[in-house]
Amino acid sequence: MRSIAVIGGGITGVTTAYALAKRGFSVTLFERHRYAAMETSFANGGQLSASNAEVWTHWSTLIKGMKWMLRNDAPLLVSPSPTWHKLSWFAEFIASIPHYRRNTVETTRLAIAARQHLFAWANAEGIDFDLKRRGILHIYRDKAGFDHAGRVSALLAEGGLERHAVTPAEMRAIEPTLAGRYYGGYYTESDATGDIHKFTSGLAAALPRLGVKTLYNQDVKSVSTNGRSVTITANEDGQRSTQEFDGIVVCAGVASRHFASQLGDRVNIYPVKGYSITVNLLDEESQASAPTVSLLDDETKLVTSRLGIDRFRVAGTAEFNGIDRDIRADRIRPLVDWVRQCFPGVSTRSVVPWAGLRPMMPNMMPRVGRGHAANVFYNTGHGHLGWTLSAVTADMIAAIVRQSVESSSAMEGALVTK
Repeated sequence: MRSIAVIGGGITGVTTAYALAKRGFSVTLFERHRYAAMETSFANGGQLSASNAEVWTHWSTLIKGMKWMLRNDAPLLVSPSPTWHKLSWFAEFIASIPHYRRNTVETTRLAIAARQHLFAWANAEGIDFDLKRRGILHIYRDKAGFDHAGRVSALLAEGGLERHAVTPAEMRAIEPTLAGRYYGGYYTESDATGDIHKFTSGLAAALPRLGVKTLYNQDVKSVSTNGRSVTITANEDGQRSTQEFDGIVVCAGVASRHFASQLGDRVNIYPVKGYSITVNLLDEESQASAPTVSLLDDETKLVTSRLGIDRFRVAGTAEFNGIDRDIRADRIRPLVDWVRQCFPGVSTRSVVPWAGLRPMMPNMMPRVGRGHAANVFYNTGHGHLGWTLSAVTADMIAAIVRQSVESSSAMEGALVTK
């Protein structure tokens, strides 16, 4: 298995192609857009956040979802219209609640391990992606939220992450621009932020230098395998073409479920829409009034990142409404209002809204590993932590593919010997 196709040119697909190429594989990357990172990897919250590794499979998530169902501006919005996919996903979500603790600890470990790969790759390829290693400050407005954070901190510590509680006075010292009254916070100095689109685009530009064939404008129509080879049929500007490869890694975000079904696998990803705004800091007062330390507001479920001198990103919310990329004004307005309340000196005259679909598995863990067929692999379903986990899961799947090749070669050698 030498020739490997990677489906998807977002953060997981590009990092996967890079990790495979580094291991000597002949890699072809398929992406349906004209450029890399044009969907969920375009304008996310920017946080490389091991401190946000808590999985959502907790009873409180369901309670909040039901409570907020009729609020259009709710941080978590579940459309009441039922579909079989949504019902089956939530049934598996509930079944995963007993594994909340284990999965939170494991996600923390993965997030910490991802840092060394991502930073090393950025340095090796000279990628400028507005990296800030200033930590992440979680803010809490009441005792209940702060106490829950303390319990989560114990799980993060099991996974190897150091973060500590801070008083309101210490919060102001960490980020002086933050306005409002707070009960307390938790600060993780080792976390960072960066522009996912800049990083993914930069790494995608490096792929051809490693021998990767990058195919853009490729609308993949079908994938199939006979266990020995993979056939991919795609359209480019109305022209259909078919190619064969020894193996495939599916990194197609919310489309991964569709491709998995063609390959004989069930990957129960649900598209969970998130929103962001990029506030252009056009004047000196706005630049001075915007935070440089990344924040996570637990009550509103919003995160922030400072991208260079003149951009401030605010992102969050979760919307369960199927494949829907519409940017709703009533979902963007709370993000703008939050900026006005927490950072009144920042002008919101120039705000760029965005929405993307997070590919979420019911247990909130990425699907990284082999499919039913020996030459089919998956690196997908990272949910709200795709940026944070991408580098380590890419390295993991590349190692799995390499191990599969070596095992097959050893088996063939044994048969020849006999």
